[in-house]
Amino acid sequence: MCFLRRPGASAGWIWWRMLRQVIHRGLQSFFYKLGLFVSRHPVFFLTVPAVLTIIFGFSLLNRFQPDTDLESLVAPSHSLAKIERSLASSLFSLDQSKSQLYSDLHTPGRYGRVILLSKPGGNILHQADVILQIHRAVLEMKVNYKGYNYTFSHLCVLRNQDKKCVLDDIISVLEDLRQAALSNKTTARVQVSYPNTKLKDGRSSFIGHQLGGVMEVPNSKDQRVKSARAIQITYYLQTYGSVTQDLIGEKWESEFCKLMHKMQLDHQDLQLYSLASFSLWKDFHQTSLLARGKILVSLMLILLTATLSSSMKDCLRSKPFLGLLGVLTICISSVTAAGIFFITDGKYNSTLLGIPFFAMGHGTKGVFELLSGWRRTRENLPFKDRVADAYSDVMVSYTMTSSLYFIAFGMGASPFTNIEAVKVFCQNMCVSILLNYFYIFSFFGSCLVFAGQLEQNRYHSIFCCKIPSAEYLDRKPVWFQTMMNDGHQHTSHHETNPYQHHFIQHFLREHYNEWITNIYVKPFVVILYLIYASFSFMGCLQISDGANIINLLASESPSVSYALIQQKYFSNYSPVIGFYIYEPLEYWNGTVQEDLKTLSQGFNTVSWIEQYYQYLRVDNISATNKSDFISILQSSFLKKPEFQHFKNDIIFSKAGDENNIIASRLYLVARTSENTQREAVELLEKLRPLSLIQSIKFIVFNPTFVFMDHYGLSVTMPVLISGFGILLVLILTFFLVIHPLGNFWLILSVTSIELGVLGLMTLWNVDMDCISILCLIYTLNFAIDHCAPLLYTFVLATEHTRTQCIKNSLQEHGTAILQNVSSFLIGLVPLLFVPSNLTFTLFKCLLLAGSCTLLHCFVILPVFLTFFPPSKKHHKKKKRAKRKEREEIECIEIQENPDHVTAV
Repeated sequence: MCFLRRPGASAGWIWWRMLRQVIHRGLQSFFYKLGLFVSRHPVFFLTVPAVLTIIFGFSLLNRFQPDTDLESLVAPSHSLAKIERSLASSLFSLDQSKSQLYSDLHTPGRYGRVILLSKPGGNILHQADVILQIHRAVLEMKVNYKGYNYTFSHLCVLRNQDKKCVLDDIISVLEDLRQAALSNKTTARVQVSYPNTKLKDGRSSFIGHQLGGVMEVPNSKDQRVKSARAIQITYYLQTYGSVTQDLIGEKWESEFCKLMHKMQLDHQDLQLYSLASFSLWKDFHQTSLLARGKILVSLMLILLTATLSSSMKDCLRSKPFLGLLGVLTICISSVTAAGIFFITDGKYNSTLLGIPFFAMGHGTKGVFELLSGWRRTRENLPFKDRVADAYSDVMVSYTMTSSLYFIAFGMGASPFTNIEAVKVFCQNMCVSILLNYFYIFSFFGSCLVFAGQLEQNRYHSIFCCKIPSAEYLDRKPVWFQTMMNDGHQHTSHHETNPYQHHFIQHFLREHYNEWITNIYVKPFVVILYLIYASFSFMGCLQISDGANIINLLASESPSVSYALIQQKYFSNYSPVIGFYIYEPLEYWNGTVQEDLKTLSQGFNTVSWIEQYYQYLRVDNISATNKSDFISILQSSFLKKPEFQHFKNDIIFSKAGDENNIIASRLYLVARTSENTQREAVELLEKLRPLSLIQSIKFIVFNPTFVFMDHYGLSVTMPVLISGFGILLVLILTFFLVIHPLGNFWLILSVTSIELGVLGLMTLWNVDMDCISILCLIYTLNFAIDHCAPLLYTFVLATEHTRTQCIKNSLQEHGTAILQNVSSFLIGLVPLLFVPSNLTFTLFKCLLLAGSCTLLHCFVILPVFLTFFPPSKKHHKKKKRAKRKEREEIECIEIQENPDHVTAV
């Protein structure tokens, strides 16, 4: 055997080309044999997946368990904030100090919180008596557990100095106001300042997070409060770590929320918004309960769309049941994947709602491609050979795209992913992709075999009865002819493929292909793409991270209502930041005092150091050395009632007769706007580097930081890793695919779609949270799934012009792409009616993914591929060169064999 080398072609290039052809033909041969094997044993391949689904389906029902730890799911798994929390907790008990370390929604432990809001124009301070009545009702509320009644006093966090329940200082302010009202004094006599106010016992208290919607007296030096709209009260419960204590605390929280609902009915002049520690998790899980009915509606819509799009007027070749069975194939594979997840001790969370839609979008693509592959086979072949040909034609491409899905989500499930919810989702998605692939070539392949056998034996595709002859039909009424029509009257002498009458193929061939490749349409498509690229680029410049937990909650839930009111009335000050000095420090040194002032500059401070310095100045006491400083601190300052609470902020040690301060803490609060989350992140990023360069060794901590610390990097890392993995695979396979330009165009198309979805979702007010990131990973694969067959068919086409090549590509794969994307988009519509921020995000991102992919497959690529390489002119030259070579070889053979000439 000899190969004629084209002049100018290198030996290496020919070797690579031969290798690519060998690999491609080997894969086609393998899937041809697999198709034959499935077609010869259809009952086996139909039964095994069904049995697996039944087995794992029962495990799904028996082992279902929701994940109740919201922090472990959505907070970065590895962050400096968690290390800082451990260090801060080792110095000062966080359970004892959580009343000082105020956090908007992420308060640790169990608690009950309520916001009381007056009517517009009202002053909440004038309703002190009503608020105190509600407060007493909370204190007297009883919870029964095993025959014992527990009140708040049994469960509350106790103060170290007097072992009384820790209560917000706004309660003391309200009691003073009520006493003033009872003694016929005006409320003006009780001076309330904001954000720091002086209490009756002489203490200075920060009430910036307890009093909201404040209007100050004009030109007031001490920032006296004229009126306020809202008051926030928090009831902190003790956390001992025991199961019994936790159960009692949970019951108390539940009763607290019920009591607040009852109080709302009794006090119509106030609006009450309650929150408990379980509220966030409950409202996060509520999304799944709200979405159950809508997901069933979505499934019905997809079934209907798939059934209709697989139908034809031809009752013999129409395959409505195959479209229906294709969707059911993906459903049972998803049930099996869910069963495997729960058998391996997995716990359900609401982010997993996206898996059925992700799996459906990929699985139905394989279903519709197999249907298209079946239509491209020759009708005169036995049905088993037709199934094998369809496998050989389709499964190579579907295997490649399934592998890329597995790689992308496998990267997302790697240890590099720092958010547990994303990792769990990607692990489940990998299992779903593997099962999708197995179920499509086994279960759906068996269905295709049975449908092919019915078609070969000329059975009706719906009623499964024998189709009458043409002569018999001619004697029947029109309605009967329409129902039993097998398309024989449509077949003409120049149209040998009856499947061309499928309505989508007919539309593409007769109308759309000619229109989109029209020279007058192309300039408008280029302008459209420039507009698309401009908006995408503009959106990519405005990306914001979605560290706000309410993005994942049911939109009409109590937690979201509470968070919105809290943000509106209590966002003047940031969460209280604990400033922990964890090494001995010369507090009496003037330089150290100046450094502390510099660090706390611009903050509202709650600090024993500041109060102590002021105490020394007022009493004109000198404490410039260590012994005097510590002696006066212990024997005088901390003994006074108004300063006794500062004992909890200082850790003393004794070495012989000498006392030392080994650690201390103070609290910093910054003035903020309504965008508290972002500004809190900026504060963290501002303070943390200072701890590395300052001589004072300190850490800063607030429970909110655990959820926000490097959240943007943590949440974007999975999509970057997945994108890099896919890009690497496509680059490495440049020389293994049939044509390298196919991979080049695929990379450009996927990049364009991904950036388009990213930019447009930002303009649609979608933040970068774990749901949007999972959708971006999926977009990478969804784009490859639909663009790859179209592009590879184009680059391998041998027609004389690019226009004809793209027409043939659209005619070959356009039907499957349109069927799948339309089913996918229609299935998303019910998500719009689920009242949840999580499903809104899912709907927006997947709608953009499907729309951008459809735009590229049917508008942008068909036009741009007619402008740019690969060129198709060399095919003409190839044919001429081959013809010339054949003539030269014949002449040489004649010259070398004169006997042959004589014989002729």
